Amino acid sequence: MADNKNTDVSKLPFERAIDELESIVKRLEEGKVPLEESVAIYERGEALKKRCEEVLRQAEARVEKITLNADGKPAGSEPLDVE
Repeated sequence: MADNKNTDVSKLPFERAIDELESIVKRLEEGKVPLEESVAIYERGEALKKRCEEVLRQAEARVEKITLNADGKPAGSEPLDVE
């Protein structure tokens, strides 16, 4: 986990962020982490949670961009404008 502390959360792919978040939750639940470290990893966990939510929102928006034809069947998709 030491390597992950310096990784910019905003650049992490979803899978890596969720794995690290699960690791943090497990460590905190075990209750064997000193208080100072608990606070630090909790804060990182909050940042990871926000990153995961952001990636999921973007994915959801892309899915919503799928266009439907007159019959209600998928007819294609439009690019997601993330800006």
